[in-house]
Amino acid sequence: MIDLPNPGLGLGLRSKHFNHILENLPPVDWFEIISENFMDSGGRPRDVLRRIAAHYPIVMHGVSLSIGSTAPLDMDYLAKLKALARDIEPLWVSDHLCWTGVQELNTHDLLPLPLNEESLAHVTRRVLAVQDFLGRPLILENPSTYLSFKNSTIPEWEFLSLLCKATHCGLLLDVNNVYVSAFNNDFNPVTYIQNLPHDRVAQIHLAGHQNCGNYIIDTHDGPVIPPVWSLFRLAWQLTGGVATLLEWDGKIPDFQTLHNELLKARNHMDEFSEMEEISMEYVPQSHGPQAVSNPLSFLTPDLQTLKGGVG
Repeated sequence: MIDLPNPGLGLGLRSKHFNHILENLPPVDWFEIISENFMDSGGRPRDVLRRIAAHYPIVMHGVSLSIGSTAPLDMDYLAKLKALARDIEPLWVSDHLCWTGVQELNTHDLLPLPLNEESLAHVTRRVLAVQDFLGRPLILENPSTYLSFKNSTIPEWEFLSLLCKATHCGLLLDVNNVYVSAFNNDFNPVTYIQNLPHDRVAQIHLAGHQNCGNYIIDTHDGPVIPPVWSLFRLAWQLTGGVATLLEWDGKIPDFQTLHNELLKARNHMDEFSEMEEISMEYVPQSHGPQAVSNPLSFLTPDLQTLKGGVG
């Protein structure tokens, strides 16, 4: 079992709400920051963060570790990450099971990786190196995905389980990402959550998304939908209840609206008991894309023609 506290219900810290938080000290249990927003910043952003950290527990959540990349680990990035952690003393540091770029180029997107024995060994080595450098366990989040690789041989939930066993890292279970990926890739989100190592889950993420018909995009720009709340209820039951955070990064509402959405989580901490019905009702049978061997194959036909096709 991962030995980390449960601070309760938290919100993502966004600059739009800086003044409201400092002036009102609202009854939020904790805040999560995007690490990269503060690693290179001084002045007011860092001052605001220190002042908020004096009143609330803080968790650092990154988007550029690129743990799945074949490029060497960015030691300059890790040094800045470690320095920020030393400054604000977060409860933990998290990032995503993904890659974000190669050759010192950052795509600023969370890109999927093939899930097989080779990539498992590769990511295991890198997680161990990062944990050794930071001097703390790394918490990794399941990403939202929009395609599957033909050479993937391990389901994502099993991949994460094996990774936890090999590295003793923790998990950030994003139940919205589970729903999005299940819709896009035609798997059962209940099966996913049931088969994770629940004693390694340190945190849960909630968020909204946009349903575009044949696919769903993880946009973080609206309220949580009912089936995602159902998955949260299942995750809450299986983990025994862990730190839970609402993400909202686009069309950000006023603070009270945001906080009210978070507090809905209290209504979903009861027992999950509609497993089969919810599974049949919310899991599509054939909406996801076909597995592809090249991540560019999901481009629209017009764009493929413009680019000369994808080989």
